[in-house]
Amino acid sequence: MTTRKHPPIRRDWLSKTLAGFVCGGLIALGSSGLLVTGFAGMPLPTLGQLAMWLLAPVWLGVMSGVYFFASGLRAWLWLGGASALILGLMLALRTT
Repeated sequence: MTTRKHPPIRRDWLSKTLAGFVCGGLIALGSSGLLVTGFAGMPLPTLGQLAMWLLAPVWLGVMSGVYFFASGLRAWLWLGGASALILGLMLALRTT
């Protein structure tokens, strides 16, 4: 009887998790802010609910997809760049 040898757990799981938690939170907040900025004419109760309920799926989507990156450094670089882009876009749209 042969036993199947499982590959060891990768060491960068903590780095990927933190990248998904921090940068994913920023991406979720930024996408919610872009929604609020883009639909400013919508009534506030509806817009507030849409912005609030957008946070969880975006954040959880990033958190679950972060483990597809090859390394923790790549996760930080890509998600950090995406969050900087989204927050910069939101800031640029708010100031105009």
